[in-house]
Amino acid sequence: MPEKTGWLQRLRKGLKKSSAKLADGIGGIFTNRSLDAATLEELEDLLIGADLGVEASAKLAASLKSARFEKDVTPEAVREALAETIARLLEPVAKPLRRDGEKKPFVVLVVGVNGSGKTTTIGKLAKQFAEEGLRVLLAAGDTFRAAAVSQLERWGERAGVPVYTQAAGSDAAALAYGALEQARADGCDVLLVDTAGRLQNKAALMEELQKILRVLKKQDPTAPHATLLVLDANVGQNAHSQVEAFREAVAVDGLMVTKLDGTAKAGVVVALAERFGLPVHAVGVGEGPEDLQAFDPRAFARNLLGLDG
Repeated sequence: MPEKTGWLQRLRKGLKKSSAKLADGIGGIFTNRSLDAATLEELEDLLIGADLGVEASAKLAASLKSARFEKDVTPEAVREALAETIARLLEPVAKPLRRDGEKKPFVVLVVGVNGSGKTTTIGKLAKQFAEEGLRVLLAAGDTFRAAAVSQLERWGERAGVPVYTQAAGSDAAALAYGALEQARADGCDVLLVDTAGRLQNKAALMEELQKILRVLKKQDPTAPHATLLVLDANVGQNAHSQVEAFREAVAVDGLMVTKLDGTAKAGVVVALAERFGLPVHAVGVGEGPEDLQAFDPRAFARNLLGLDG
């Protein structure tokens, strides 16, 4: 229970910028005003401006229109109603990452642009898996960025798990192949594979990812068993184009949304759920391993609106 309470407090603090933007905006719209076409239009504009997306914002405004409010609705009542609707919208995508124990090792391919928090997320996952008593191997697949390899090695030390590396500039697919070979030889339960994220050279990156998939399948036709896309919440609506770009190359199974603590754009999680319907496995609100937790739609929705979780 202390961990759960601590997480809710960190989530509330992390979403403070986003919730302040929404709460202040809703307060400005609905103070001493009734729920009519004009206020609903203003609300929809506010939600779009808070990165909830056009489609989700329209649905949320429409849900308020159908609600049975008194003539003069309070900002608090609006926030409560919106939180309930957002939670229902997010419920279908809130799916924790589940390891299939029959797959050994359980291969997780992690993709995302540089700077998204990808390597840090892998490190946090490694620590969480290790704390469950599982044998984990990390693969430093971003071979052209020495900083990424060093960062992963530091996380490996923190988590107490080994990191598979090759010489700088090595072929990423060859590294992934060697890592899976090593993980199988060592009887590892989980293999977490980091990848490059140079989206500015999209064609080369997508080709590299597809090559990684091919070589993994040579050893295990079912691998990877999970492909996770890490998104930085700070990019707001640009997250949509990142999802589209990576889905062109790999079958993305789920999303990990990071850096919610540094942004006023956390509403993009709602927009992504509405548009793509991909599972949101976890969200991050800080640098520590404990700051990455399974996605709780009700807690997220209520804290997004500045309400107690």
